[in-house]
Amino acid sequence: MMTATKYAVVTGASSGIGAATAHALASDGFHVIAAARRVDRLQDVAALHANIEICELDVTDQESVDSFATKLQGKPLTVLVNNAGGSFDGDLLLDSDIESWKKTFDVNVLGSVRVTKALVPLLRKNTPSIIVVVTSTAGHVTYETGGSYTAAKHAEKAMVQTLRLELNGEAIRVTEIAPGMVKTEEFAVNRFAGDVAKAAKIYEGVDEPLTAKDVAEAIRWSISLPSHFNVDSMVIRPLAQAAQHKVHRTK
Repeated sequence: MMTATKYAVVTGASSGIGAATAHALASDGFHVIAAARRVDRLQDVAALHANIEICELDVTDQESVDSFATKLQGKPLTVLVNNAGGSFDGDLLLDSDIESWKKTFDVNVLGSVRVTKALVPLLRKNTPSIIVVVTSTAGHVTYETGGSYTAAKHAEKAMVQTLRLELNGEAIRVTEIAPGMVKTEEFAVNRFAGDVAKAAKIYEGVDEPLTAKDVAEAIRWSISLPSHFNVDSMVIRPLAQAAQHKVHRTK
């Protein structure tokens, strides 16, 4: 197999959308640095493709981010996918735990800022390059019991828009991918503190919610476009979900 000459970083790559994106980009010829906290899960991801290298990374820890960036020095990095994120409660705003809000913002918003700040110098050395940020339709529309997550994703969307303005004139594309209902093995379970039955209710009766592979394909396609072609923001949903609050259920 020919050695890949371009590097791509995918954060939150130990499962779900991140793992699927690592596989998609590796299949496109990138040498993928799959980064996450859970190294054991990363090893499972890397076992499926020779072009995937794993690296421990906690996006909420500045020292971890700095160490990660140091390990990448001299690598021909052209792609950064900020995917690490999550929802950690399903509470009404007036019943919410401030610590959950802090965690949600730290992982989704500040994590993306930390990694982007650390890796843009490398991307500038290897233009044309691209930064993809995986947000959510929750960053476009709010809904009840989603206060911490919708607020964080709105902030992350604002970060993407600001970054695009600030990098204007440089050969670095900035793209937001905003998925709607995606069924992965962990997202809803984490939101409901491990309550599998409650998590399953989210998808009950929904014919074919998006999968991690679907979102990964949107990311892969955006990256594969010519360097003058920027996807500012792509909202993707399953056919059953006409809007955030409008989902067709068969039962």
